[in-house]
Amino acid sequence: MGKALKIRDELSAEALRREARREKDGRAAARMYAIAHALDGLSRAEAARLAGMERQALRDAVVRYNAEGSPGSTTGRGGARGGGSSRGRRRLSRRRSSAGRTPTRTAAAPGRAPTSAAGWRRRTARPTTRRA
Repeated sequence: MGKALKIRDELSAEALRREARREKDGRAAARMYAIAHALDGLSRAEAARLAGMERQALRDAVVRYNAEGSPGSTTGRGGARGGGSSRGRRRLSRRRSSAGRTPTRTAAAPGRAPTSAAGWRRRTARPTTRRA
């Protein structure tokens, strides 16, 4: 088993909770709460559970907090592809939506004629008999 990872203590647990309440990003706030619980003396597993995260995620947050300072400053959602152009994404979305495809719910099953209300009434109507 590895040795315990020391948490930088320039901010108290109460100050971290205060920052977490002001944080708009919920994931960053959860990291702050987890670090505050750990600073209060809870085990890492219990602190992570109370914040709704895994113990390994708390460990990663502590490593980042020790290196950068504020645990809420970055979310770690960089991704390999990057953000890309929002204009390009909108254009692609518009092109896909205006492709002119008909929804499959309105299409007839293979080998059957499309169903219309008039055709349904004809097929399900009771036969009438004429009196002479």
